[in-house]
Amino acid sequence: MSKRALILIDIQNDYFAGGKWPLAGMDSAASNAARVLEAARAAGDTVIHVRHEFESDDAPFFAPGSDGARLHASVLPQVGEAMVLKHKVNAFLGTDLKAQLDAASIEQVILVGAMSHMCIAAAARASADFGYATTVIHDACATHDQAFEGSTIPAAQVHAANMAALAFAYATVLATEQYLAG
Repeated sequence: MSKRALILIDIQNDYFAGGKWPLAGMDSAASNAARVLEAARAAGDTVIHVRHEFESDDAPFFAPGSDGARLHASVLPQVGEAMVLKHKVNAFLGTDLKAQLDAASIEQVILVGAMSHMCIAAAARASADFGYATTVIHDACATHDQAFEGSTIPAAQVHAANMAALAFAYATVLATEQYLAG
């Protein structure tokens, strides 16, 4: 049995065009995530889908029970694939994600999803801190512009800065093609 797990984080309807919080490049990221998902299934890797819901109906996005909080059609789970519901940025915080990984004797974690600067960064750091060999597929992740002290930082720069930080100390950061070729 494979000791590798693919964790798909927050690939949910609200992050796509027409949703409440659309991200730059989300269609492309989801397409790449779907390719990684197909490869993980073919390899017999553990697959875990993470879905975020805020705990309040007046949330800016991912409101409980809303269509926007549902997983996107491009990455729907198959029978037997785990689902983790989270209410915080970090997919490990307040969930059984680590217990599921440990029960499956996972040693390597592959991360795809959104948002690069929030949930992906938090999960990658936690994964590495827990001792898992962590890989982030950078072009299977997406984010949006950020603002700081009156400046707008374009999504591409937000993404690149976060991937650089993860690559420096927490994860192997690869493109989809590199990952699938390896």
